[in-house]
Amino acid sequence: MRYVRTFLSRVNAHKRTLLKLSALSVLAGFVFIVLLFAYFSKDLPSSGNIGSLYVVESTKLYDRTGETVLYDIYGEEKRTVAAHDEIADSLRFATIAAEDTNFYNHYGIDPVGIVRAALRNIRGGGISEGGSTITQQFIKGALLTPERTWTRKAKEAILAIELEWRYDKDEILDLYLNQIPYGSNAYGAEAASQLYFGKNAKDLTHAEAAVLAAVPRAPTFYSPYGNNTDRLKQRQEHILGRMRDLGYISQEDYGIAKSEDVTPEPYRQNINAPHFVMYVREYLERKYGAEYVQSAGLKVTTSLDTDLQRAAEGVVAEYGPLNQTRYGARNASLVSVDPHTGHILAMVGSRDYFDVENDGNVNVTIRPRQPGSSFKPFAYAKALEKGYTADSMIYDVPTEFNPTCSWEATGTRGTNGLACYNPQNYDGSHRGPISFKEALAQSLNIPAVKVLYLAGIPDTINLAKQMGVNSLVGREDDFGLALVLGGAEVTLLEETSAFGTFATRGETNAPVGVLRVEDNKGNVLEEFRKNPRDVLDEGIADQINYMLGTNALRAPLFGVNNSLNIPGLPSAAKTGTTQFNNNAWTVGYTRSISAGVWVGNNDNSAMRGATGAGAAAPIWKAFMQKAYEVKATAQTDADNASSSSEYAFSLPTRSAEQPFVQPSIPRRGKTMLDGALGERPHSLLFYVNRDNPLGSAPGYGSDDPLFKNWEPAVRAFSGLDPFATDRQLEEQEQHDEEENGDIDTSTPGSIDITFIAPQKHSFSRSETLPVEVSLTSSYNLASVSARLDGQSFYQQDISSASQTKQFSFSTSRSLSGLPPKNFHELTVEVEDVRGNVRTKSFVFTVD
Repeated sequence: MRYVRTFLSRVNAHKRTLLKLSALSVLAGFVFIVLLFAYFSKDLPSSGNIGSLYVVESTKLYDRTGETVLYDIYGEEKRTVAAHDEIADSLRFATIAAEDTNFYNHYGIDPVGIVRAALRNIRGGGISEGGSTITQQFIKGALLTPERTWTRKAKEAILAIELEWRYDKDEILDLYLNQIPYGSNAYGAEAASQLYFGKNAKDLTHAEAAVLAAVPRAPTFYSPYGNNTDRLKQRQEHILGRMRDLGYISQEDYGIAKSEDVTPEPYRQNINAPHFVMYVREYLERKYGAEYVQSAGLKVTTSLDTDLQRAAEGVVAEYGPLNQTRYGARNASLVSVDPHTGHILAMVGSRDYFDVENDGNVNVTIRPRQPGSSFKPFAYAKALEKGYTADSMIYDVPTEFNPTCSWEATGTRGTNGLACYNPQNYDGSHRGPISFKEALAQSLNIPAVKVLYLAGIPDTINLAKQMGVNSLVGREDDFGLALVLGGAEVTLLEETSAFGTFATRGETNAPVGVLRVEDNKGNVLEEFRKNPRDVLDEGIADQINYMLGTNALRAPLFGVNNSLNIPGLPSAAKTGTTQFNNNAWTVGYTRSISAGVWVGNNDNSAMRGATGAGAAAPIWKAFMQKAYEVKATAQTDADNASSSSEYAFSLPTRSAEQPFVQPSIPRRGKTMLDGALGERPHSLLFYVNRDNPLGSAPGYGSDDPLFKNWEPAVRAFSGLDPFATDRQLEEQEQHDEEENGDIDTSTPGSIDITFIAPQKHSFSRSETLPVEVSLTSSYNLASVSARLDGQSFYQQDISSASQTKQFSFSTSRSLSGLPPKNFHELTVEVEDVRGNVRTKSFVFTVD
């Protein structure tokens, strides 16, 4: 018993000790909190000057010279303080629904809201929601600096509680609504209401109030004049739903507000390159936070070149009315990039940023759109990586690409349940055997789909991603063979940047809009550092440049005097037109600069017969010409003035621009891969294994799923039995000649003409034109001739040459004394013993 009393005595002693410690801890905590309140409360202004703010500095965006101000963030603050009865209740309710649904129940901080936000952020895998109350947001914006520290957070929480002691809820809400930024330099509800809707804040409808309440979360991103009006609409509808759920509006009010057309007033402001400025501002606010950017006094040097921006705006403005009249195209966009650094030099997102009626605020250069045929070079580049060459031959003939559909494409669906797929060329014609270089330059669809099949869809997408087409990331399984005809949506900026990889002969540089950021004390927060990646072999880039940059290759379809050809300037370009005429593209480059143009309507409505060549290419050509004019001149002036801006950009004169490197087209020692056709017409799959094109020829034993579609299509186009083997055709021919004794002219047969030389498409008058030609025919050959600009200079009778179906010849022609023309045409004409005649031309220029 004595031990029990002793034990209990000790327990009681411990309890008394714990109670004392607990009491001391509570007292210490209380004293600590009191001291914190005492320390921080000195920063809280009195009720007489609560509207006073800490002195902020505007953030300025400069062009690449650091001298021209593009935009002054916070530099033109528009604020009109509104009394309580001058702010509509709908805006109060919308703001509470958007920012702090527990506003009337907490005491400055909301622990439940903080926990709820933390849980949502954990589930979302990132910070998408904060736990700050309206009171805390007011304290942070009006009374504290934008620093991100625990000290500031402590001040914010303590001052929020003290503010709740001093003011009632409606007073705090009024303070908040008169303080917060609503974007476009409008601060407070009254200024925002006047700016966006041209009315007083007391007259806002529920729908308009929900729009305003949506903006402060991210003023640039959700700006009614910004690039994300679709996301603003989603957030507005979410806020309206919360207002209904909280009992602020009825179900009927909700339905009316949701269907109300809320169109902002036309916006005009002193701002240079507005689409680019908003692009950069969004970047800065994502990285540093909107409040910091608006008030920290940053100096931001951007990549924009003022001269090129003016040139871009000028040509878009010049061609805009013409395209609208001719094609019904109300908008156009243009972006230009330095391929060697990734610097964005010019960005025009739409014809007129302030044209609200036509969604001019939308920056189409960063909006995914279908690129049409401008995507084709990525497939050709991948095919070249796998062993094909610019000289490789492909048959441009009617072709079915669903392996379970008839090769004649007579059905609508195959046995695999998928639709039959037999694309057509733009002009509806078929050219038979044609080289890769001619097919790409003339933008033929059927050869392009075949090339994509040979290159492989996943491999082509992967190469495009490596070159900078990031819109396809995570969507690799969404596309079929229509990918090469522009079935995947990409942005003009990323495709223009990716084409720069060809210009640099394989080096890619991601697009960059910000070169340097300094705080108001001169500390460098970030600075551009070049980070190139080699993603393409130089030899492959050289072949693509040759295919896209040789005017004589594209001339048979586009004509010699086309808008992709800039006399005196080595350049390359590719057009694109989508199926329903809602997107027209041209993307092209020189060794020094890359530029892309889109023409269409921002609402994606169709144009009237617009093509990339007709609507976009003239803008591209005009900009490229202007770019070399203003930057070559600007560089001369800069040299005379001894100016040496760190980020100065210049172009050589047009005559001094480096030409593309003449490609060394590899020889593979295989039929069709090297440009020569076999004795009889066969599809490429007869000679190559798609997965190993440099391996042995599979022949009739090919197990490729499309061989049974490609092969008969080629044979039928050549006038042969689609399913007869070579041996069967030979036996039939021999039987016809020996037994019938006459010539059957009902079967046209096939004659293939392959130019081994010339290889290049540009000569000087002092040179001699080399001509080397290989001929292959279904029937014995009779004669061959060659003409230059219609004048014969070579003839050969080969009917007595021991009944040959194959023949080669070589000759030459002096180019001196040629008449002045933009181009010249070499034509070879062949006739077989059955009277079938075929001609083939080679177009070239003479300096």
